[in-house]
Amino acid sequence: MSEAKDTLLRLLALLRLIPREPQFVAATTLLEKLKDRGFSVNLRSIQRDLNRLSVPFSLLCDESERPYRWSFSRNALVDLSAMDTPTALALYLAESHLHALLPQSVLDQLGPQFQKARNYLDNLGRNGLANWAKRVRALPNGKALLPAQVPPEVWTPVSAALLERKQLQVQYMSRSKAGIKRFRIHPAGMVSRHSISYLIGTSDDYSDLRQFALHRIRKAELLNAPAHELKDFDLDHYIAGGAFAMRQAPQQVELIADVHPQIAWLLGETPLSQQQSLQRLPGSDWHRLRATVPLDQETLWWIFGLNDHIRVHAPRSWAEQIREKLVRMRDMYATADDTP
Repeated sequence: MSEAKDTLLRLLALLRLIPREPQFVAATTLLEKLKDRGFSVNLRSIQRDLNRLSVPFSLLCDESERPYRWSFSRNALVDLSAMDTPTALALYLAESHLHALLPQSVLDQLGPQFQKARNYLDNLGRNGLANWAKRVRALPNGKALLPAQVPPEVWTPVSAALLERKQLQVQYMSRSKAGIKRFRIHPAGMVSRHSISYLIGTSDDYSDLRQFALHRIRKAELLNAPAHELKDFDLDHYIAGGAFAMRQAPQQVELIADVHPQIAWLLGETPLSQQQSLQRLPGSDWHRLRATVPLDQETLWWIFGLNDHIRVHAPRSWAEQIREKLVRMRDMYATADDTP
């Protein structure tokens, strides 16, 4: 009885790991994930289970390469994912937030889960959480650009290459070269930043990490060859090192500035950093801000966005850049033709 129960649990776990087409997952990947979940199983058993489950659960097998890759049919009625009220509410709210961050092809694949959450909440009738969901929205901080579009025929092999640790052959629109280039990419990670998603990896025989904007990939082909993995690569460390922040120096600096009372109130509730202090200036309702921040372009853009609600004293390089920008803007508006 115990053996039968273990087999049932393994089969349920296996089915929950299989995506719906057009995504596929290799049998070897399923084996690794089942072992991570504590199941004692071998590849032959996984293949036997998949063949046995393929007809009753509408599984599709891609035999064009080895190991074979599996998915649920697009029209399969099977849905093994559990839904409860907190999960449905979280998905309902996440949908509006992710709409401005993820490419449409990714949102389309998440569509069934979002629809399931909406249906669940609608069926609750007068449930307070269902009503609350209709009265809550997630808004981006500042002006959000529409997400760059990534077609499904690009997203599917890119995500598969990353998860299965396979090489990826792409045709890429180079922004600097203004032309199509071919790369064989060894994926290491993926980062969604603002409205653009980036594949992080090395290309061809080089070892330096590069960022490939997914919407600039014109064609992608998943290769059967394993990707080269960089020793000791850590995605969080890579990001913290300023890979996306255009850092002007590796070390952090002290930002010293006088800020408008509204900005002081905002920073009092949502600090700029863990090391921050605000002191009211004598004879004024403005405050002196001191905060330890990275010397990067993103923080400087945040300062520019405050306009005349901030007066920067340090670092001196930022104060000089602000002065130069003000001079250029004054000259531009002094000479510009305002006629539409």
